[in-house]
Amino acid sequence: MSLESPHDRASAHGSPAPTATGDQSDWVEVIRQHVASLRFGVIQVVIHEGRVVQIERTEKYRLNHRPSQP
Repeated sequence: MSLESPHDRASAHGSPAPTATGDQSDWVEVIRQHVASLRFGVIQVVIHEGRVVQIERTEKYRLNHRPSQP
């Protein structure tokens, strides 16, 4: 079973999208890898009929801007 549709084979950061064979350890490992590589962001797991069908990753970049002083 694929985690993403055939139309969306690349993740947001350009690497090939992972696939799952139905084994829980597959999607758990995908989530672990995404969590380990994120500094700021969100990982969303989509479940359909009790099965993980999609994993979405949103990464945020924080810019350090100092406010100007009057």
